[in-house]
Amino acid sequence: MSTAPESQFDLLVHRMTWEAEDVLSVELVHPEGKPLAAWEAGAHIDVHAGDHIRQYSLCGDPGDVGRYRIGVLNEPSSRGGSRHLHTQVRPGDTLTVKGPRNHFALVEAESYLFIAGGIGITPILAQAKEAGAHGRPWQLWHGGRTRASMAFGDELLELVAEERAVTFHPFDEHGHLDLGHILAQAGPTTHVYCCGPEPLLVAVEEKCAELGLRDRLHVERFAAAEVAAPQGGELGFEVECRRSGRTLQVGPEESIVEALEDAGIPIETSCREGVCGTCETAVLDGTPDHRDMVLTADEQDAGDVMMLCVSRCSSGRLVLDV
Repeated sequence: MSTAPESQFDLLVHRMTWEAEDVLSVELVHPEGKPLAAWEAGAHIDVHAGDHIRQYSLCGDPGDVGRYRIGVLNEPSSRGGSRHLHTQVRPGDTLTVKGPRNHFALVEAESYLFIAGGIGITPILAQAKEAGAHGRPWQLWHGGRTRASMAFGDELLELVAEERAVTFHPFDEHGHLDLGHILAQAGPTTHVYCCGPEPLLVAVEEKCAELGLRDRLHVERFAAAEVAAPQGGELGFEVECRRSGRTLQVGPEESIVEALEDAGIPIETSCREGVCGTCETAVLDGTPDHRDMVLTADEQDAGDVMMLCVSRCSSGRLVLDV
């Protein structure tokens, strides 16, 4: 059983701990005690939860190769993944896992400003630990519905030291985060990292654009943001699969992944929402219409890779390395 990055393997549920109201941490270990694949702060793993595959950020210690830890919110609007982990999984059970994969890694910076909303604290927790381990100053603002719903509070406070600060901001006590005040504290070389619900991410993106911080903002989304169809509706396009020697038509109402699967061309996928990066594919020619939440603006502008589950084509024809 390999534990190399991007491999799929079975891990043992070693421990489950209540971290806050409706938030469980799940600790996973190799059933034979072998080391797991190394990871860096911001990474996530794909977890088979019942009939679903869901992405969960790793929130343990990147230096500990003996275990993975994830935080799982029992979300009422869940499509079944988190509910399955909360109600059906117990210590001693086995979960199929894939990864780790990282599209939210810390870039080298002189300082960091972290903003977390709710369960979005999971990747931010690991990032704050990593920044501190490298001697970098940071500030963290943690928002949530109530103080009782905000996970890993004691663990966050243990990280506080000179030039490192955590501010808890429960909505029922203080209202919404004052993003203008928070982001005004970013220095000229500070990078901003944000993870949380979509309204928070949109608000942070808008405020960073106003303050000239957009190129130093890094966000991770729980799900893909809605992208409006182009004027006149979606259009079909042609895809040449260079390695497979096939050329396909992708209809207005189907994804590239669906067209490939219908043609018997295998493509690895997980979320199918443009947030996990599993289906990232090299573009050899043509102009992608990027609709994912993984690639940065610069990476999208480069146009040399794309996520086939949600992105489309704005040039009429794509040549892909599949």
